[in-house]
Parts: sequence; structure tokens; C-alpha cells
Amino acid sequence: MNRRIALTALALVMTVPLAACGQEGDTTTAAPPKAGKPTVCLVMKSLANEYFQQMQQGAKAHETKRGDFTLSASGIQNETDVDGQVSLVDTCITKQVQAIVIAPADSKALVASVAKAMKAGVKVVNIDVKLDDAALKAAGVDVPFVGPDNRDGAKQSGTALAKLLGKGAKVVILEGNPGADNAAQRKAGFTDAIAEGGLTLVDSKTAHWETDEANAVFGNMLTAHPEIQGVLASNDSMALGALKVIEERKANVKVASFDNIPAVKPFLASGVMVATLDQYGSQQAAFGIDYAMKMIGGEQLTGWQKTEVKLITKENVG
Repeated sequence: MNRRIALTALALVMTVPLAACGQEGDTTTAAPPKAGKPTVCLVMKSLANEYFQQMQQGAKAHETKRGDFTLSASGIQNETDVDGQVSLVDTCITKQVQAIVIAPADSKALVASVAKAMKAGVKVVNIDVKLDDAALKAAGVDVPFVGPDNRDGAKQSGTALAKLLGKGAKVVILEGNPGADNAAQRKAGFTDAIAEGGLTLVDSKTAHWETDEANAVFGNMLTAHPEIQGVLASNDSMALGALKVIEERKANVKVASFDNIPAVKPFLASGVMVATLDQYGSQQAAFGIDYAMKMIGGEQLTGWQKTEVKLITKENVG
């Protein structure tokens, strides 16, 4: 794939999602449930992110497959819209749903909302981004977590980049939201890969999971450090922002990332993206819903249900 095709694909990715999804705060709410059929609220982060679009699609498919619950799915304005997500949880409580499955935008800030829901008799399952253990303990609640090992996954992706670049190569990290546990875990995994691979970290900054912000942040990084050889992006949305800079400046920089959204496949195929990590978001939603249904049925569930991850490279992108 030549640079012109890759850049065209990226330009479409950066402009289409909002048109495809409407505003990220839009909700998809099923018809009123039949008597005795529980409603499960799926509360996600930004639906402009293809990862959460896939999660929503997986949840809808699971609703059809099971047929014993009604799904109400919603997302927030953007990845940092914590207040918007609090409002979505409040709406679920007001509707008197039986369960909430939540991918929190902030690991600490959403604990109070979760505790409020549980006090109202709503079963809660945490997916994707783990709620903060200390905050949960302080609130006196125990919430099961269904999700991947973010640190291990990021290390796998980072290690693939380290093997390609070799010792001494200079790299940067694009971090996720500072308040999100998965952002901290992915940065830690990248740092593990940097240390083991003998890479040199020259900068690390947050771009709050967002493509446009990552485009600006990495652009500034590359201006300040033109010797950069690699980018470790904590999600594919930020990787796309960095990739646009790389294409525009014709920079010889490789990227490793996390999520495996459809938009990055051309860049994996061309080799500018060395690796990403598939964490199967649609399956996470399905597993979370299954946990919620068990809890509605009276089971007491706690702890971490670890979900699958898979390293994706040029060799297996198809």
C-alpha cells in the first residue's frame, strides 16, 4: 500500500466516525421490556471510538442471541466527559433497570455513581477499565471486573516494536486519560517493554485517548525530537493521530498500539504500524452482561474475570 492510499484512508477515519454515529452522547435504547424481562444498561465511553462502536454491536448481537434481557446502550460526548457518564448512570438508576455494565471513563470518579446504583438495588459489573480498588473499598462496595490484562497486552505490543527498532532506539509514549486505570496499566506495560528492549524514552504525554489531540501532541514531540524512531500509543485512536503526522512529514517512525480497530488495518499491512493488541471489546460486553444476568439471578460474583488478548501484526492482520 502506498502512502497516498494510507493517508486517504486515515483522512476518512478522522472525519467519518461522528457522522456515522451521530453525537457520541446519543443513546440506543431498546423497547420497554416485557414483564419479567430484566433491562441491562451498558454504559460506555465515546462512541466516536471504533472500539466502543464494536462493543455496542457485540452487546446488541448478544441481546439477540440470549433473548432473555433488554439492552439499553449509551456512550458519552468524548473520552473525558466524566460528568456525562455520571449522568448516564443516573438515568439508568431512574429507569429502575436491573443491572448496569460499565466501562468507566475515570476509575475513581465513577465509584460514587456505582455505589449509588448498588444502594438502589441495581447489580453492577465493571468492564474494560477497572474501577479503583482503594476507592471501591472506601465506598464499601465490591464490583466484579471483566476485562483484559492491560499491562501485559501493552508489553506485548511494545516488545514487537522494540524487536524491530533495536536497542538504543528513541521512542515516545502517547498516554490515555490520567484518571483511567487502563491508561496507567498500558503505560506501565510500554515502560516494561522499553526497559527490556533497551529503548530510550524521550517523552511521554497524555492525548486523552483522542485522535485530534494525539495528532497535535505527537506533532510537537516530533518537532522537538526529530530523532524519534517509534511511538507507543495507548490506543488506536491516538495512533491514528500520530500516523497522520508521520504520513504528512514522511517521517521514518514506526508505531505500536492497542485495540485493533478496523481503521488501523491498512497501516499494519503497510508496516508503518508494527503491532496492535486485540482485546475483543464486543466479547467483553457479552461477558459483562452474562455476569450481570447471573447476579440478577442471585449469584454472588466478585474478583477479576480475565478476558482474552491477542497481538496483531502484519502477519496476522487478515
